[in-house]
Amino acid sequence: MSEILQNSYQWLKALHVISVVAWMAGLFYLPRLFVYHAEAVSTSGETHTLFQTMERRLLRAIMNPAMIASWIFGLLMVATPDRIDWSQGWPWVKLVAVLGMTWFHMWCARTRKTFEAGTNQKPGRYFRIMNEVPTLFLIIIVVMVIVQPI
Repeated sequence: MSEILQNSYQWLKALHVISVVAWMAGLFYLPRLFVYHAEAVSTSGETHTLFQTMERRLLRAIMNPAMIASWIFGLLMVATPDRIDWSQGWPWVKLVAVLGMTWFHMWCARTRKTFEAGTNQKPGRYFRIMNEVPTLFLIIIVVMVIVQPI
């Protein structure tokens, strides 16, 4: 198994990056939809239904598969022998940031359900602030992987 992982490592890395890019696109866009949904849409009517459809499809058709693929390809890369030195700090910081990104994904899923139920009480400003969270995780992850400062 380790020989297969070694021989396919570059492909795993490419597929991981592609998956992460798709996941990040959704993590940036869904909270932006929440901003517009909270600020400009009543809790009923055609526009409300349209936003619900857009939010649901983005989460289920793009974000969920991209997150799952990111985790699978990432874990396969981690399982590849002699690629990561776990005695260094950067892989642990990256792991915490990836767990944070996954938490944010779950937060998006729970928030979507509040809009679906018509029970959202948060203003658009709240979602504008939350929209910055994945950017912070992205910066941490990229710096840890590329620069490996610790």
